Amino acid sequence: MTTFQEMGISDPIKRAITDMGFEEASPIQEKAIPIALTGKDIIGQAQTGTGKTAAFSIPILEKVDTSKKFVQAIVIAPTRELAIQVSEEINRLSKYMGITALPIYGGQSIERQIKALKKGPQIITGTPGRLLDHIKRKTLKLNRISVVVLDEADEMLDMGFLEDIERILKETPEEKQTLLFSATMPKPIQNLAERFMHNPELVKMKAREVTSPTVKQIYYEVNERDKFEVLCRLLDVDNPELAVIFGRTKRRVDELSDALNKRGYLADGLHGDLNQRQRDVVMNKFREGKIDILVATDVAARGIDVSGVTHVYNFDIPQDPESYVHRIGRTGRAGKTGLAITFATPRETGQIRIIEKASKGNIQRKSIPTIAEARESVQQAAVEKMIQLVEEEQYTQFNRAASELLDQYDSITLVSVALKLMSKEQRDVPVQLTSETPRYSSKPKKKVKEKSSRNYKGNRELAKKGSKGKRKKTSMSSRKKEAL
Repeated sequence: MTTFQEMGISDPIKRAITDMGFEEASPIQEKAIPIALTGKDIIGQAQTGTGKTAAFSIPILEKVDTSKKFVQAIVIAPTRELAIQVSEEINRLSKYMGITALPIYGGQSIERQIKALKKGPQIITGTPGRLLDHIKRKTLKLNRISVVVLDEADEMLDMGFLEDIERILKETPEEKQTLLFSATMPKPIQNLAERFMHNPELVKMKAREVTSPTVKQIYYEVNERDKFEVLCRLLDVDNPELAVIFGRTKRRVDELSDALNKRGYLADGLHGDLNQRQRDVVMNKFREGKIDILVATDVAARGIDVSGVTHVYNFDIPQDPESYVHRIGRTGRAGKTGLAITFATPRETGQIRIIEKASKGNIQRKSIPTIAEARESVQQAAVEKMIQLVEEEQYTQFNRAASELLDQYDSITLVSVALKLMSKEQRDVPVQLTSETPRYSSKPKKKVKEKSSRNYKGNRELAKKGSKGKRKKTSMSSRKKEAL
């Protein structure tokens, strides 16, 4: 494996890479960076979580002229979370270079973005709809850029952004370097590459389609309204050492982590609205065991590498088989066993079979544990904790108080009360989560092409018409919502 020190990268970037704790380049970085440094166009076929952000960020930084305060490179991403994540990684890599990467995306004040653009960032990361908004307002000019990156091109195709991407590319100079990264290469993406790229070199990574045999995979058929109660029941029965719970949206992550804490679990959330300092705080708490449950969106969870994750819970079903493989890859590492649990509403059970076939996994259906089984598990965990404290002699400071209590009450009563206190009485706190419309149906529906994020209201009406009244207004693709 090649180290970054051996790749001909400038010293400021190597210094930043060292600060980030990286030494060896990933396969996509090892192959793509040397080619990109020569100025050639690249088509990188690689899945998420392979290190492709650094694979295109490092060549961009080597090409940017730090003395010039105008946009010299642009990264187009499908979602605002990914746009933010890419921007943060570029800024970490360029911390010793005086280069600024600015994320622009829908849902944030456009006036604030215009003000930030006037400060002269050299690199822009953004979602297609908001990039076009700024181009139309003439607050973003791409006539002097030297590098364009299309990140997760197939995802942008699925979200209906292809026309927007073409319009953005037409605003860029003919002479530029284009780096396209995509997990798959459908025909429209190939056509896009042929039209806008110059003799691109293909850098292809072997797809990680097969799930690890060390991960046991199960699913529960659960109605949307019952998901949280079933999750709590499973957490009590499974008693995971470290668990990652995946939610579909940032709102879901926030509500879920808050609800778990109300019930007495130690949880925190991770999503694209957190800045890097907040992300680091959450991840450090997870690594150090100050929390034992991490709730995250797909994009925010990319790059999570924490040893000892015993359980992965897909609270919301993954969007595709590749996302599923990536999610459950957080557990069952280094030869250790792991458990991956997926919740599927009745309308989503067909997607389980699609995932199972594509990932070559065996996802077994199981019955939901009863309330009695969950209570018994909670009590057993409290007993085990009490025995552990006794064996570790972590109780002597309470001897005097215990002696005084024994003068008033019998030992069985006192031990029962102690176990009750250790069993987290918050388990009965009422909790309500905002309902999410199931994404999939066992019966295929007519596919509706969505336009850019500029036509939010129109997209919702189009989706409503395309389903002939059978879909609710709130059932627009959550991935599209993330991009807005």
